Amino acid sequence: MSTRTIEMTDKLYNYMLDVSLREPDVMAALRKLTARHPMSTMQISPEQAQFMQMRVRRLGAKRCIEVGTFTGYSALAVALALPKKGKLVALDISDEYTQIGMPFWEKAGVEKKIDLRIGPAKKSLNKMIKKGEQGRYDFAFIDADKPGYPDYFERCLKLLRKGGVIAVDNIFMNGDVVDGRKRGENPVAMRAFNEMLKNDKRVELSLVPIGDGLTLAMKC
Repeated sequence: MSTRTIEMTDKLYNYMLDVSLREPDVMAALRKLTARHPMSTMQISPEQAQFMQMRVRRLGAKRCIEVGTFTGYSALAVALALPKKGKLVALDISDEYTQIGMPFWEKAGVEKKIDLRIGPAKKSLNKMIKKGEQGRYDFAFIDADKPGYPDYFERCLKLLRKGGVIAVDNIFMNGDVVDGRKRGENPVAMRAFNEMLKNDKRVELSLVPIGDGLTLAMKC
């Protein structure tokens, strides 16, 4: 028992993976390929992917949104957790990185579940709202440019049904959110977003210390 979350040493982290990770081979292959990419730190951890899969299944999700796809590892995780006729709308600004994951989506047999839309996410979300899709989605994952988080969150919240969940990544910004000397665009934006979300009565909130910090916001 503990009165606070314990420190995750490398040894304990590896033990956690050894006794809990059930990563499919196709996901592991994409993760390891992405690890060699210069921007590899943009990928979520395998334990976070597995946690998100559990949430998607527990919600009984059929329609999901992803804002920020990168090489498609998180999209693959969510798609694998969806039922046969489930759909993930994956939004990214460029196909430069997403094309890396497409062969893995196909290998996993989930390519038809993933509706990849290239372009500014805010514009894509606005189109979905204008089409009358409010309240039709069950789960959303936001992992994109940090200054854009408030806009993405507001639009995803409109698109989610009551009881739907938004998962927001990089809440800790590798610890920079608590370092007042860090005045860059991203930590400043994330501090403001975290404070805003804490006081948002439209959602129930839980910040999970997994990966770089993952906030779960359930629509009331």
